[in-house]
Amino acid sequence: MPIKLPSNLPAFGVLKNEGVMVMSDYRAVRQDIRPLRIGLLNLMPKKIQTENQFARLIGATPLQIELSLIRMTHHHVKNAAVEHMKNFYRPFKEVRDSGDKFDGLIITGAPIEHLPYEEVDYWEELKSVFDWTQSHVHCIFGVCWGGMAMLKHFYDIEKHALSNKAFGCFHHRVLSPTSHYLRGFADVCVIPVSRWTEIKKIDLDKIQGLEILLGSDLVGPCLVQDDVHRSLYIFNHLEYDSDTLKQEYDRDVAAGGFTKTPLDYFPEDDPLQKPRNLWRGHAHLLYGNWVNEIYQTTPFDLSAIGV
Repeated sequence: MPIKLPSNLPAFGVLKNEGVMVMSDYRAVRQDIRPLRIGLLNLMPKKIQTENQFARLIGATPLQIELSLIRMTHHHVKNAAVEHMKNFYRPFKEVRDSGDKFDGLIITGAPIEHLPYEEVDYWEELKSVFDWTQSHVHCIFGVCWGGMAMLKHFYDIEKHALSNKAFGCFHHRVLSPTSHYLRGFADVCVIPVSRWTEIKKIDLDKIQGLEILLGSDLVGPCLVQDDVHRSLYIFNHLEYDSDTLKQEYDRDVAAGGFTKTPLDYFPEDDPLQKPRNLWRGHAHLLYGNWVNEIYQTTPFDLSAIGV
């Protein structure tokens, strides 16, 4: 939440330049408050696990959140109960046709990195989602493959295959210390990574208006801000539970063949030991900062979004 200070107090300018959320007296007395409408377009196979992960993070602020679960209209979901999808999810076509608008939308990753975008069975509809966000969503958060797909659609930036899976807990450096989205971050943070593809820094640097906020010497860019499309793209998984990488590791071991132990995840790199969670605090900071930024900038009248 912001701190209210007189705009002519020296601390107001100092804290604002440091990225601290401050609000002037003038703005505070004129601010209306209502629940924030945030949608989750869930492309992950483990629907309930993903719902829990994101709901936990966006629900940890003092603000009231109204979460809407959205699915692709015609994509067949294999790993979720039919009743669960029927009871809790709305197909995108229904959301679009209703004219609903949202303060925020999270577009998750999907385990389809090996496919060219054009071969994904819901690619055409997903492109229409991306276009729809520009008139019906105030802020968008693309996660892992979801963020890569947005960059492909808006900027024709390609994902690149890695020779080995980036898998484990990697140190990332804060590259924009005064960013509103990185309030409270240490200079270096640990973030879980699990992907076979990457977005290259050289491709991002070619596009004016894209700013890399977090990056790693080992696994490249992580968090990118795109003011033109009011979007954040994160290619890694701060939302992961403590045991999510373990679940992926155990799944791959059970499938046979060589499986790399996730880097710096298990104590002493021993898969028999309980994994450590070294990212939980920064996960809450990032998503809390995102929600607060929405709260600070979204119109009180939902109909004014995108206008």
